[in-house]
Amino acid sequence: MIDLTDAPVSALLELHGDLLAELRRRKIVRSANNPTGDYGELLFSRAFGWTLNSNSSADADAIDTEGVRYQIKCRKLETLGGSRQLGFIRRLPDRPFDRLAAVLLDGKFRVTRAAIIPYEVVEPRRTSIASKAGGSCCATVCDIPGVMDVTPELRAAEQAI
Repeated sequence: MIDLTDAPVSALLELHGDLLAELRRRKIVRSANNPTGDYGELLFSRAFGWTLNSNSSADADAIDTEGVRYQIKCRKLETLGGSRQLGFIRRLPDRPFDRLAAVLLDGKFRVTRAAIIPYEVVEPRRTSIASKAGGSCCATVCDIPGVMDVTPELRAAEQAI
């Protein structure tokens, strides 16, 4: 492990940029944004053989061989008791996906929990945002009937990368 305690901020930011560029080169992430979402998409696509849609797709992030559409959300937890709130889902009332694939990562990007959640479970439990036709969902829905725990599959994909 490299000790970065005394590194100047400019060097840390340069290192951050270099790290993202290398992750893009290795096809671990697909954008220059925060790598959490891209990493979650990669894990699910590798674990289940899904085809990822383009980065500009506003609806589903991936599709499986049977045509099932998946919205993939990933949350990196800074603390064990941190928020499990997943990101905003656009046009949720329009049913832009069939299943929500959610993964929680620990502070070092390791899979702690993953689930595939039917739209019918997500929609009635969403937190609405009045100014937008969408909402967000909390990953605590993992414990509800109909939700499939896929933590072992994502951990296996994580180990294979």
